[in-house]
Amino acid sequence: MIFKEILPGAKLQPYIKCFYYYESDSDRSYDDIVFPSGTMEVIFNLGTGKWRSKEGDAFYTNPPIELWGQITKPLAIQSAGRNIMLGFKFYAHSAAYFFEGQVSVFNNKIVDAADVLGPSLRTLHDRLLETPELQARVGLIEAYLWKKLEASEKRHNKISFVGDIVHYLKKNYSDDNIVSLSHRHNISTRYLNMLFSEYTGLPPKLFYKINRFQHSLNLISQQEEKLTSIAYSSGYFDQAHFIKEFKLFTGVTPNTFAKQASPLNQVLAAS
Repeated sequence: MIFKEILPGAKLQPYIKCFYYYESDSDRSYDDIVFPSGTMEVIFNLGTGKWRSKEGDAFYTNPPIELWGQITKPLAIQSAGRNIMLGFKFYAHSAAYFFEGQVSVFNNKIVDAADVLGPSLRTLHDRLLETPELQARVGLIEAYLWKKLEASEKRHNKISFVGDIVHYLKKNYSDDNIVSLSHRHNISTRYLNMLFSEYTGLPPKLFYKINRFQHSLNLISQQEEKLTSIAYSSGYFDQAHFIKEFKLFTGVTPNTFAKQASPLNQVLAAS
């Protein structure tokens, strides 16, 4: 398996968390689980294999260009054949710079990104397939994203405001903090919650919980601390609280995850 994470250029760093490249090391099929990350992402499938994701009781083949909305519960996926993926992750709020309307409509969904962003994305996909060099591929995507970003200039101030709240709430969520932020910016708590949900896809409290869970997932993948220590380091009241919330987002206990996590999930947890 090959996994590479690539930082975006300076202009896009406030909007794109990272690019990443994944290449499977065999044609074998396997099942896996994707967990909530607090971010949205777009994935270009560049190999001959297929990805399938579970919706309801059935698995469906993912489109060639996948738009992942906010995932708030464990999502089962299947890989078949030789897969090559080039993707990029937004920050919690920054997908809103590139999509019109409420991003929450994509929650717990994987949709065809070209249906949302238009046919120019299919043209980009074709160019990526014709371009063998990884850095050149990333450059093509960056040029596309910068053009989309310029087209959304009218909404930048409001989205930037939500971004400031995102950074604050990552480690400082409480009802009192929401009230304090509302007073500071002379808006109602209801409007602040609505604005946050509109541009991140998540209500503030759920965003904080997912961010705390992701922090614990990263610590578990490093295998350097005991689970009790990880629970307190991640901001949980006690280990019982940690186990309950971890199981909500993964379907398994922290101890079971540490023993059974797939190589891909270990890599993604550490990224």
